[in-house]
Amino acid sequence: MAHDVIAFGEVMVRLAPPHFQRLEQARSLDVEIGGAELNTAVGLARMGRSTAWVGRVPDNPLGKLIANRVREAGVSDRFVQFAPDERCGLYFLEFGAAPRASSVLYDRTDSAASFVQCGTFDWPTIVAGTKWFHVTGITAALSTGTAEAVDEATRAARAAGATVSFDLNYRAKLWPKERAAEVLGLLLPAVDVLFASEADAQHLFGITGASFAEVAAELVARFGVRTVIGTRREADLVWRNRFAALGYSEGRTVESAAYELEIVDRLGGGDALAAGAIHGLLDGDLQKAVDYGAALGALKHTIPGDLPWVTREEVEAALAGHGLRVRR
Repeated sequence: MAHDVIAFGEVMVRLAPPHFQRLEQARSLDVEIGGAELNTAVGLARMGRSTAWVGRVPDNPLGKLIANRVREAGVSDRFVQFAPDERCGLYFLEFGAAPRASSVLYDRTDSAASFVQCGTFDWPTIVAGTKWFHVTGITAALSTGTAEAVDEATRAARAAGATVSFDLNYRAKLWPKERAAEVLGLLLPAVDVLFASEADAQHLFGITGASFAEVAAELVARFGVRTVIGTRREADLVWRNRFAALGYSEGRTVESAAYELEIVDRLGGGDALAAGAIHGLLDGDLQKAVDYGAALGALKHTIPGDLPWVTREEVEAALAGHGLRVRR
């Protein structure tokens, strides 16, 4: 059975001290899993789409923990590879509060996922019949091999008739901007839908503009993508933000309603936005894409962990502007 959406990337085990503690203070760590592409696949599964995650994990209890959680979240793990004698990527999260920002410490060097290369996966078989393929710049950043695998996968998806989406998701801790700009510049011409912040567009490609529409139009002109999705975020405090989604396609710009966020956990918020946007674009509706993207992204900010454990009913209630009274 073909899936609506195939997502490809690394999933790590996330370890976070409770109660805003620093790692140096910690006596216990909360265990979650997270990876940008999987987060998006989960959001789409929660919207009723059939999704599968493609990844490589160690053949040990941590790899099995990840695969178990993937299935629990409603995403197929049929394409997951288990690698013997390899390690699982980890990341440690410290929650901050103003004026101290939250911070991430990676322990993912030489993870099983970083050894993916061309030929690791049978992409023509994996993408056959799928409607959509999603990947991010994080996967391309892991190694030369993973960047080449991203190129192999996106080309196979396009050849199979799938729409390809790509989230820039620049991570300075993973690669320098010069290398990122070079590699991403080679990958983006095979992309249909680009998720990009105005800050990343400027930092990586020197693209600036007086508005999101101007930046998006330049991304379209330079790389040949069809649609650009971005966010508008205003942050007064670490745990209180204003959040909206924007979309640009064929010279038309649309924007969602803005949400006032009381943030429980911001990690995965952009990935949830991508899920809502892909959900709308699968229906051919740019306005629906930004509306569902903003609502799903906003709701994810209220949920601990990277995965968007939301329901379609909650998204539609947010879209309808329902208030905060207890639902009985």
